[in-house]
Amino acid sequence: MTEVATSRICAVALRRSLQRDPQGHEAQSHRALVRRIARLIGADYANDPADDCAQGAECYFVPDCTLLREEADALGIRGEADLFGGVVPYAFVATKTISHGLIDAAATAPEGWSHALGEALGDTVLPGYSVFAREDLLRAGGRLLGDGPVRIKAAHEAGGNGQRVVATERELADHAATLTDAKLRRYGAVVERDLAAATTYSIGQVRIGGHEIAYFGTQRQTVDHRGLEVYGGSDLTVVRGRFDDLLACMLAEEMLRAIEQVLRYDAAVMRAYPDVCATRRNYDVVAGLDRDGRRRSGVLEQSWRIGGASAAEIAAIEALLAEPSRALVRASTYETYSGEVPGGAEIHFRGREGQVGSLVKYSLVHPQ
Repeated sequence: MTEVATSRICAVALRRSLQRDPQGHEAQSHRALVRRIARLIGADYANDPADDCAQGAECYFVPDCTLLREEADALGIRGEADLFGGVVPYAFVATKTISHGLIDAAATAPEGWSHALGEALGDTVLPGYSVFAREDLLRAGGRLLGDGPVRIKAAHEAGGNGQRVVATERELADHAATLTDAKLRRYGAVVERDLAAATTYSIGQVRIGGHEIAYFGTQRQTVDHRGLEVYGGSDLTVVRGRFDDLLACMLAEEMLRAIEQVLRYDAAVMRAYPDVCATRRNYDVVAGLDRDGRRRSGVLEQSWRIGGASAAEIAAIEALLAEPSRALVRASTYETYSGEVPGGAEIHFRGREGQVGSLVKYSLVHPQ
């Protein structure tokens, strides 16, 4: 975008998730990050495309969710140079349902479903199935329960919401009864092996304008004002380049396996859906113990939109630009309910919001 011959470039904070409060912490954090992205690509900041693109500015979009191809076309998004995020041909491609195949050829599937992808993913994911009908969910859960507890995840939920672990046929049936046929047909769900003592790794690749980075790291949990464990941030190690460049780092065996699984997962998905466009590719990989105490790992889902780790991604790019000789950066995001912020942190949100209560969201680059 920095090389486009135009009198004005605008980075647009595009809000597509209309159910979110436009003044809530997610919306305010989004706008704060888009302002920093604007600085990185030498652009102005815009909060509404109608006000700026219509006035002849070249727009660089930062949507808060993955866009459908028809949405991108309507906005004039032609390719990777025009957005931070992703574009998909079908809504389900942006969800966790693409991480598994169907239970069999007779199972319900949405239009555009790739029957070959589930087989191609192989051991890059945990044993599991994607389902779009209640009877398929019951069959999939029943088949998996023979080897231990099963986690059921609503595909349209995020951040651990809409999930339930079941250990018996009765628990499976009870949970299935709470799910509506309409939501299962529209969004789908994932039924997969549950792991104990689990760690969630974040593996990603980001392109903003001419800046490219890749990273590996872990997610953190924290306790909110209700006493519940929730997402508390991510700790990333960031290098210049792409996924392949991570393999040159000194890596523990489990992290190396996670990165290799992401490489294979990403390649398989892009072969199945070659018209996917994604300048932010973030993948969650879980590693833990199965019922028999064996160590297992697998990619859980993809995120092709601005996300919880994006503040650290942007902070890392800024740090690498400030020190061209620097080989890597350690950067973190934090979501804390205590209100304490260390010196040198970049605050994205500080305030109170509804049932969430007081919350501070910030990022930090660690000393070299």
